Amino acid sequence: MPGRDIALVVLVCAVWALNVLIAAFALEELPPILFTGLRMAVLTLLLWPFLRWPQPGQWPHLLAIGLCLGVFHFGLSFWALDLAGDLSSLAILMQSYVPMAAVLAWALLGERIGLGRASAIAVSVLGVLVLGFDPIVLDHPLAMALTLGSALMLALATVLMRGLQGQSVWSQQGWLALLSVGPLLGLSLWLEGPLLLNAAQAGLAGWGGVFYSALVSSLVGHGLYYILLQRHPVATVTPWLLLSPLMTVVLGVAVWGDRPGPALWLGGAMVLGGVLAIALQGRYALRGLRP
Repeated sequence: MPGRDIALVVLVCAVWALNVLIAAFALEELPPILFTGLRMAVLTLLLWPFLRWPQPGQWPHLLAIGLCLGVFHFGLSFWALDLAGDLSSLAILMQSYVPMAAVLAWALLGERIGLGRASAIAVSVLGVLVLGFDPIVLDHPLAMALTLGSALMLALATVLMRGLQGQSVWSQQGWLALLSVGPLLGLSLWLEGPLLLNAAQAGLAGWGGVFYSALVSSLVGHGLYYILLQRHPVATVTPWLLLSPLMTVVLGVAVWGDRPGPALWLGGAMVLGGVLAIALQGRYALRGLRP
């Protein structure tokens, strides 16, 4: 890619990495499911004018993607972030969606994996196991489980998106947000308590996180990402996206106070190395929303 587009993809990664840090501060004032629901509500209002009615037969795909991504992926990821003691392990674990998507595409769509891709998947899985022995991960096993569940939902949505047709980028994101708001706010009311009371207790960090996630991470980050995908093949762009978890680790250490141990460094290198090997082959990268 030319220097201008490399600068854009680095900016996208920085926006997404900063989103994790800002969300971590926001979750000190807002419950995680409510935070996710408010983000989707803001995004719905912003993208309402861009909604395009789905083509016949597309509703099942759209509903499934909305639930997998908007409700389960984002809901579980922010819930995990609220429970975790660090940012680094979650940022790395979330990348396991790439080998998960490869396996699901093989199981559900009959796509071939091949020896090289299978080896990369095995390295990533072993990396998750090694990373799990880091003390800070062992102290928060539920956060690790929720993150892996979130990654699985992201992987499933990746495969389901293969069948989605007739939707622009903005319409797709708008439907995702719209279909997610009701379930997320309902779950928040059930699990976290009164919505208005919880929302009213949030200050600048909480509401700032909501608007950053909706305006900057979703609109700016994904807008630039899709511009890059229009200019270059997916296989050219996606390896650069590994800068995002690396930047998150840097922010976690420098700002949040993460102290990764040897197991996290080794396991993280194995996970990201396997993901990079898969991404370089350019077939299983997500072309939808990210946390």
